[in-house]
Amino acid sequence: IIIISGEPLGVFNEIFLKILKKKSFRKPLVLIGSKKLLFQQAKKNRSKININLIDFKNLDLKKIKNKKINLIDVHFELKKSKNTNNNIKKYIQKCFDIGLYLIKEHDCSGLINGPINKKTFLNYRYPGVTEYLANKFKSKIFAMLIYTKNLAVCPITTHMPLKNVHKSISKKEIIKKVQLINSFYKRKFGKKAKIAITGLNPHCESPVKVSEEKRIIIPAINSLKRNRIPIQGPFPADTIFLKNEIKKFDVIIGMYHDQVLGPIKALYNFNAINITLGLPFIRISPDHGPNQKMFGKNLSNPQSLFQAIKFLDN
Repeated sequence: IIIISGEPLGVFNEIFLKILKKKSFRKPLVLIGSKKLLFQQAKKNRSKININLIDFKNLDLKKIKNKKINLIDVHFELKKSKNTNNNIKKYIQKCFDIGLYLIKEHDCSGLINGPINKKTFLNYRYPGVTEYLANKFKSKIFAMLIYTKNLAVCPITTHMPLKNVHKSISKKEIIKKVQLINSFYKRKFGKKAKIAITGLNPHCESPVKVSEEKRIIIPAINSLKRNRIPIQGPFPADTIFLKNEIKKFDVIIGMYHDQVLGPIKALYNFNAINITLGLPFIRISPDHGPNQKMFGKNLSNPQSLFQAIKFLDN
């Protein structure tokens, strides 16, 4: 399992070491990040760590150890200057470059990246890591699936201002993402996902003559039903997450980011993970940010990262 440590001044090293203190995994973990930062955090965590340094360019799979942290050391030096953000960006970029190289060259179970500050790393060139990786692998059909074993959600549009959402949803995009989710559930879990889809407008109503529900969402649902995909809707977003409703579905698809991510985080807290569908490999990240304000405080919850590793370890 390839793991990119992400934001160097975030909480990743803390939560990673907390997990290793309590749990071992069946598959070996290959961590890409700073050895110096990892040891600094180990001192704060009071963790004894056993490092197995490896060279990614001449990787010998026999040298990867299951009971050690297999580390590819990427140098990072914090210098308080005007170039701090640039140093962080270069560090994260190098970590991603190594991780993607390993994914392409070796048989890996998947890739996990620690949370990053999108503004620093992506500089608004991409809305998020989902879109960044989709571009890297020329994936035209991709989706962000926020997953728990009880319920998953997917926004049709991702990190987008609300004023642009209605311009960016289409029948074609909805159909593509539902088919992608359906294929993932068949391949990974051997079943068809039971899917609910929300409307865009409050109560699925709009004062205009032809609403997005009538013009886009309902035609997409009817097309998917003709292809025998078990989908229902559109449902008002303010009631679909009620306890008795969510029991009926595996996945709820919404039209925009916070329409579905807010409720699932409220329901499942740190048990959710972010899976990118549509890549030639499984990519996961914890479903939270780098939380730079908590850096060095040793108070962060490791559960989402644990669930991410566990998903690939099965």
